[in-house]
Amino acid sequence: MSHEALDFETAVFHKEYVTLGERREAIVRGGRHLFDRLPAAFAGVRQIGVIGWGSQGPAQAQNLRDSLGDTVKVVVGLREGSRSLDAARAAGFTEQDGTLGEMFAVMAASDMVLLLISDAAFADHYEEIFAALRPGTTLGLSHGFLLGHLQDVGETFPQDIDIVAVCPKGMGPSVRALYMQGATVNGAGINASFAVEQDVTGRAVDRALGWSVALGAPFTFQTTLRSEYLSDLSGERATLLAGVHGIVESLYRRYRDHEGMSGHDAFRHSAECVTGPVSRIISKDGLIGVYRRLDEAERDVFRDAYSAAYPVGLELTAEIYDEVSSGNEIRSVILASGRLDRFPMGKIDQTDIWRVGHGVRAHRDTDGEAPLNPFTAGVFCGVMMAQADLLLEQGHPYSEIANESVIEAVDSLNPYMHARGVAYMVDNCSTTARLGARKWAPRFDYLLTQAAYSAVDDKTVDPAPFEAFEGHVVHQVLEVCSRMRPSVDIFVQ
Repeated sequence: MSHEALDFETAVFHKEYVTLGERREAIVRGGRHLFDRLPAAFAGVRQIGVIGWGSQGPAQAQNLRDSLGDTVKVVVGLREGSRSLDAARAAGFTEQDGTLGEMFAVMAASDMVLLLISDAAFADHYEEIFAALRPGTTLGLSHGFLLGHLQDVGETFPQDIDIVAVCPKGMGPSVRALYMQGATVNGAGINASFAVEQDVTGRAVDRALGWSVALGAPFTFQTTLRSEYLSDLSGERATLLAGVHGIVESLYRRYRDHEGMSGHDAFRHSAECVTGPVSRIISKDGLIGVYRRLDEAERDVFRDAYSAAYPVGLELTAEIYDEVSSGNEIRSVILASGRLDRFPMGKIDQTDIWRVGHGVRAHRDTDGEAPLNPFTAGVFCGVMMAQADLLLEQGHPYSEIANESVIEAVDSLNPYMHARGVAYMVDNCSTTARLGARKWAPRFDYLLTQAAYSAVDDKTVDPAPFEAFEGHVVHQVLEVCSRMRPSVDIFVQ
């Protein structure tokens, strides 16, 4: 795909432009001071149906209810007998007050339907879902998977409804946590992208932006539904979930076997380093900020590690992107979901690193901050930059690249791994993400060990990847994005 010049018009919110690299992108800044504009954004919408109670459903339903108040009724729709009914009731959605009901009945009664069910359920039930929607309904998605599946099977969306997307750049629990933690800080939340695939009402843009503002997004940037699912599925299978898992597993073993560290120290120099100092520095100062924190000897180590890891990250991200864009990965998710009753997803925190991690986390108060290990930092930044370069090569907007490659990792996902380990991070995400993480993490682990680390040990590292690092456009993009970052950091119990 090539870079598309995106722009939009809104009659409700203030659109502004930011310069990212050589491109100008339009965004809308969020904030609680904009909640009084939500009635105008949702003009003609009496009821929003939030369908599903997975990763995004609970967060979005509660955030929308809290932001909209009495302006628009928010109703949760679940299938009959759903195991999530009690959880929805516990969150204050009940049959008695008409805010909880059977999913197809809720769809038929809603003017705007936010479809937050699993991707496999999309594939199984899209015909029934489309049949339940009245003409003029706005169908909202938080992921472009359904578009990819429809294209794969030669189908299209109904032509008499709006199709919009608002895609928070973080897992559902982060969307809710930062909204709650930022209650006294205007604009605190998770960034989101939005897309308008189809606008039959003439109100699709404002409804999508209103949805994003009501979720608490500090800023909302534009994309397309296809661009979103390509970057999102690829990103979670690369750096965001699978990549970071493979990185820390491989580094832990290296520090144990190659450098003779204790398990405690190896964990602190691998997983704790990535989710602690490296993520915190990147969040505020970008990837270049990590490099600038190092002394000259440490920079030599960083450069070697970066240059060795970057080709692995680029090769695997390119393979992942091809699998997603060809439809193979979408079909893989659907097939794997169909096997889950027979072969449930197993645990992914049973190796030595995560067992040791329990003890390390228990002693953080006495151990202090994990060390900023330059080798770990170089490997992580090298793989992350490789993903950014692949998405850049494929023509994605800079804002999408920054969020899908960097911001989502350090501000939403890695804090969960920091709090309780890799399984807590991965398994708070969607089924699609969980399946992808399990499938691709071993590839990152294997190739880093076999190709990257052996090149470092044999002193055969090609320095070319690092030569582009210091002047890379992503640093300016992240600097601009950081100025729009809310002051609240996510806190995970």
